[in-house]
Amino acid sequence: MQNSQENASLTINLSPGIAESKSGEFWTLGEVAVRRIGFGAKRLAGGGSDAGADGAGGADVQDRAIALLRRVLELGVNHIDTAAFYPSHGLAGETRFESLGWANDVIRRALAPYPEEFVLATKVGPTDHGLARPDELRDLVESDLRALGVDSLDLVYLRQMGLDSIAEHFGVLAELQAKGMIRHLGVSNVRVAQLHEAREIAPVVAVQNRYSVGFGRVNDEILQLCGELGIAFIPFFTLTAESREAGGVPDSAPVQEIADRHGATVAQVRLAWTLSRGEHVLAIPGTSSARHLEENLRAGELTLSAEELAVLDAVVD
Repeated sequence: MQNSQENASLTINLSPGIAESKSGEFWTLGEVAVRRIGFGAKRLAGGGSDAGADGAGGADVQDRAIALLRRVLELGVNHIDTAAFYPSHGLAGETRFESLGWANDVIRRALAPYPEEFVLATKVGPTDHGLARPDELRDLVESDLRALGVDSLDLVYLRQMGLDSIAEHFGVLAELQAKGMIRHLGVSNVRVAQLHEAREIAPVVAVQNRYSVGFGRVNDEILQLCGELGIAFIPFFTLTAESREAGGVPDSAPVQEIADRHGATVAQVRLAWTLSRGEHVLAIPGTSSARHLEENLRAGELTLSAEELAVLDAVVD
């Protein structure tokens, strides 16, 4: 992580001994060994089970988000996923979402100068008027550089929506990578053919597609392919399932029974199932709660039996 501006307000080192943690807890993302449970900035403002009395935004909410982000690093997390349109949230039963758009600013205020051995991933594509045109992508990348206070972005995903071919859009990001504005590239919301298309243009280090207990196996093929190619698979909506933008964790009797058996939360069970899909599978659960943050990180300690995994495979939320 390279910083274009010095901010001496805070310097945080990763937790002592993090490199000595148990096997399988890390995956090399780009050039950095990251903890397989990272943090997503989408829910920084709250929403769903994290909703507070002060609603979606405001100075108090942003101050709490800064404190939470600092706690994220204190707990040894070295992979944060963000976007210019985060935090965002929606209403139960609806697919639309409201973008608050201050996560990147808060991340810079909370964490810059960023620690070594740290990956800050962002994504470009969605805008207020729909998917950005290829000629608009450079402006989005430059905006992220300024907002996050860096000279080069660690990892940038092309978050596509409705394209048959992503070659023109991804080609623009590959050109920006060649100019040194981006270190590594990823793709999001893509099909297998689109992943192959992107890899013909430039290396892809990560794929972000929807994947969760109860969602079905629609993305099993691309998850397996990523494992074969050494590409990280990083699901979104891992916990929210069908509620999606509304947030929260769905009620499910089979999941609850497994959680009770282990003395765990249902979120921990869902995250443990996600991690069980392969060593290349990472999780980026988001929250505005310090308690939920710590609970989520402990999901890596939960071992599910083959019988329990089979039950979770069959869950329909």
